Amino acid sequence: MISINIKNQTLEYKGKTYSISSAKNGVGETEGSYCTPLGKFKISEKIGTDLEIGSVLVAREPTGEIFSKTLFSQNPDRDWILTRILWLEGLEAHNNNTKGRYIYIHGSPDETPMGVPGSKGCIRMHNKDVIELFDHVQTDEDVVIMKS
Repeated sequence: MISINIKNQTLEYKGKTYSISSAKNGVGETEGSYCTPLGKFKISEKIGTDLEIGSVLVAREPTGEIFSKTLFSQNPDRDWILTRILWLEGLEAHNNNTKGRYIYIHGSPDETPMGVPGSKGCIRMHNKDVIELFDHVQTDEDVVIMKS
């Protein structure tokens, strides 16, 4: 099981702890809130197998681009989803809209600060960390996101 702690901005899996970044707007399940949902989830889909580190994904499809500072300067307002996606599906009544909200665990530019909230609802990780996690978890694996 993947365990995500919003207060500590950490993700734990099989005894290993990773630094993450959850939603800048805090926690919540409302559509359009840009908040990170709480509760029980499962990994519904794994997207990005064998993509090059830093590969850019838009609408869950690789664009063919590799993240760079030049690409960032050309697209400063883009919500960067890189390398791998673990798409979450809510398993409880209050969070069953999670998949439709496109809430993922995904890679981010290496310059993205971890350990502090900053996403638009997703769980951001460093690219090397999300690859490591992606390579060990399975579809339908349990995930829990809690405040503390």
